[in-house]
Amino acid sequence: MINALRGMKDIMHTKGELYEKIINTAQNVAKNYGYTLIKTPHLEQTTLFKRSVGESSDIVGKEMYQFIDKGENDVCLRPEGTAGVVRAFIEAKLDKAGGVYKYFYHGSMFRYERPQKGRLREFHQFGVECFGEADVKEDASVILMLNEILNKLNIKTTLKINSLGDASSMASYRKKLINFLNDHDDKICPDCKRRKELNPIRVLDCKVDSCQEIYKNAPIMSDSLSDEAKNDFNKLQEILNASGVSYEIDTKLVRGLDYYCKTAFEFVSDEIGSQSAVAGGGRYDRLVEYLGGRASYGVGFAMGVDRIMEILDSRQNECERDGIYVCALDEENVDFVFSLATKLRQNFKTNISYKAKKLQKHLNDADKANAKIFLCVGENERKNGEIFYKNLQNKDEKTINLSEVEKILG
Repeated sequence: MINALRGMKDIMHTKGELYEKIINTAQNVAKNYGYTLIKTPHLEQTTLFKRSVGESSDIVGKEMYQFIDKGENDVCLRPEGTAGVVRAFIEAKLDKAGGVYKYFYHGSMFRYERPQKGRLREFHQFGVECFGEADVKEDASVILMLNEILNKLNIKTTLKINSLGDASSMASYRKKLINFLNDHDDKICPDCKRRKELNPIRVLDCKVDSCQEIYKNAPIMSDSLSDEAKNDFNKLQEILNASGVSYEIDTKLVRGLDYYCKTAFEFVSDEIGSQSAVAGGGRYDRLVEYLGGRASYGVGFAMGVDRIMEILDSRQNECERDGIYVCALDEENVDFVFSLATKLRQNFKTNISYKAKKLQKHLNDADKANAKIFLCVGENERKNGEIFYKNLQNKDEKTINLSEVEKILG
């Protein structure tokens, strides 16, 4: 038997329904915020991610699915979504056109790392990217959008925010942090020594416990913020407070990619184990320029669809049932229930059994299908123009007139 590759999972049955629910919910909210769909290729030039994500990140250093194709091109499967959207934005010359452009995307990303709960080699993200808007109100808007999506999905999270400052803030902070790291060079891990040379702020995202213990005493960015960066961060908090969105300031929050500046944020959940971040993002005003475009403002987020699916799937017993299951107790009525199901499918999600079975077997199948309404016809019901009805959610059951079926279901 040929199995799926390690760390790559099929999405089917109830998981497929959850995936569809998450994507539909997210894109409906994004559309209300003025965002439109963009689809970018799964395969890109490796240089795209080396320039954008950064050589200091674990993604570029350890995790990319990178190879030379038959045309001798150095390519890789996309490890994240933002860089591809920025590449498309530049390639369409929108960076030179001026104005504000807003996109949402969803699909597979790939990273070669040790699979575990909430962390797969092929994983799925929903994300948004906004270009050309400098105002911190758009930072607040993408946070509010993401908060609304998570609320609609009933995902309980804690919002963490930080400011990574602007270019002048970073220059000042970088000096302080390098001095601190030099004083502890003999105690930090090899990855942090590498990050210190490439992008020192990335050490704060290290997962090694001994390093995190050292970084408890590291300088914090908020002490180095320029007036502009400080004003933006204060304004962001004002908007969140006015919108009733609770948050925590996490001075060690840097996100996992090199291109962030100013606003950085994460939504974390205690329902997913060690991989607690379900979504995050921030501002990346220098990324378009890094990738060869005209300098343009950028802000966005990415949401981990698989992690949210894990949370929703763990509550499956609490989930609302959905749809109708139609069946017959005898062969003579199978054709009749087929025609009934065809009619119901014009307005309702409807499953049908093509075989006559005993009542309990039909009920078991309806339960497996997570149906809410059970409709069954036997010889007596058909003679009387009736059908057996059972609500599998609240266990209400009765025999109703066939002419009343759609009225009761509606």
